[in-house]
Amino acid sequence: MQADSKSYDDINVTPMVDLYLVLLLIFIIMTTAGVQGVKVNLPRGGPSTSKPIEGPKMQAVTVDDQGNIKLNASVVTMDELSSKLEAIKASMPDAPVVVRGSTGTSYQTIMDVLTAVGRAGFTNIGLATQAPKK
Repeated sequence: MQADSKSYDDINVTPMVDLYLVLLLIFIIMTTAGVQGVKVNLPRGGPSTSKPIEGPKMQAVTVDDQGNIKLNASVVTMDELSSKLEAIKASMPDAPVVVRGSTGTSYQTIMDVLTAVGRAGFTNIGLATQAPKK
């Protein structure tokens, strides 16, 4: 008898792919089974008699092209802005502040307003911008 002189140049990967697909299927089934929660019957509520919960009102500081500063539509100076912001912070500690500046506004004026807002103790500060035109 002669020895088999045929060379094995290729590897049969079909059993390995079958194993991977079975493991993937088991993984998918187990993860979806673990996500489901426990079903409960929730109680029904009656009509609400309480007032709706209100969050802090947003404060708007606007600086126009001439450098005029407005706090919620009333014109203020930089000193008045600082004192009014401190009073607002005392009454509404979590109130957000939005600083709006025109495109022609001096950068230094915006920085002075941001400094006054930060000195008053506000941490929720935003800068208003417009969405880009498409």
